[in-house]
Amino acid sequence: MFTVIAHDPHSKARAGILYTDHGAVETPVFMPVATQGAIKALDHRMAEKLHYKMLLANTYHLYLRPGTEVLRRFGGLHRFMQWSGALLTDSGGFQVYSLDKLRRVFDGGVEFRSHIDGSRHVFTPWAVIEYQRAIGADVIMVLDECIGYPMTYQQAKEAMVRSVEWAKESLSAHKQIPFYYSYRQQLFGIVQGGTFFDLRQACTEQLCQLPFDGFAIGGLAVGEPIPLMYDVVDFSTDLLPPDKPRYLMGVGSPQNILQAIARGVDMFDCVMPTRNARNGTVFTTQGRINIRNQRFKYEEAPVEPRWEELGVEPISLGYLRHLFVAGEILGLTLATMQNLAFYRWLVRSAREKILAGTFRQWSGEFLEQFYPDTKVESSF
Repeated sequence: MFTVIAHDPHSKARAGILYTDHGAVETPVFMPVATQGAIKALDHRMAEKLHYKMLLANTYHLYLRPGTEVLRRFGGLHRFMQWSGALLTDSGGFQVYSLDKLRRVFDGGVEFRSHIDGSRHVFTPWAVIEYQRAIGADVIMVLDECIGYPMTYQQAKEAMVRSVEWAKESLSAHKQIPFYYSYRQQLFGIVQGGTFFDLRQACTEQLCQLPFDGFAIGGLAVGEPIPLMYDVVDFSTDLLPPDKPRYLMGVGSPQNILQAIARGVDMFDCVMPTRNARNGTVFTTQGRINIRNQRFKYEEAPVEPRWEELGVEPISLGYLRHLFVAGEILGLTLATMQNLAFYRWLVRSAREKILAGTFRQWSGEFLEQFYPDTKVESSF
């Protein structure tokens, strides 16, 4: 169940609550990526200390390792990884895009060659529901076909039509396959159509006739220009039901997230904060920094000036730089902790400003500070 509790008077931003059997999740929400049941370079239980209530895992990867039999034996991914919050799983549809050289798409589903050992596996709309039953995520996704940019109109149309048919089959499986564990799973449909607005509309209208618990906007952040992505998001949220959660898959940067919140999106995931942390890019409330920069060598100031507010311990810039230069794993962990603390702070602050009716002003001012060379307020 999902409830909207406030709207920003100057944008389409909204604050809500997504209710799951593993707790209520306040929206807007960012979900750290735990693809294989683990946040890279960070104990996921540290995410609980940052007050994260929901993580994202991936069906394709968990199906291959550890496998659905292991997950069923443990009673699902929650128990396997000892995570008490909510979980969302992608159906494997993104791998249709990312593993394009290892898969074959046909009307009935997708045949993959494992990136691990080359073995062959078939994902059908019905099978991905069975796999996600074994994983036991609170929110599960239908199988869809995600294609990259640029694409032809015909390619986008074929993928959209196929995705709608797969969504219907996934929904049928969701209705017929019993839940494996003692809680309910919510099923989201995924809107496709590339960057063609008529295809997006046709897909949305067909999916909204079906009793999905929520809807995702898929097929974006795959190479298209950022302004075009914003236009597609804005167009899509106007068509989606106002009483259902809206999830923008695989997005993104702090600017992407605030721009999408302003356009009515509730849920986000992206590898950016964790991947960038491992590469030495650290997000702070004062902007992004490259921690390897020589100018931090003697710097005693904390990485995050507002560390108490973000719920992290103070760490000097000089020390964190040393850890990266020395190749210490601790550096990756501390940078990942900081980046996830920042993302949590970002969406929490956005929610507070929506409740106060000042989201548009706050977000514009914040982004002008965070991206000083980019004008953002006028694009809301």
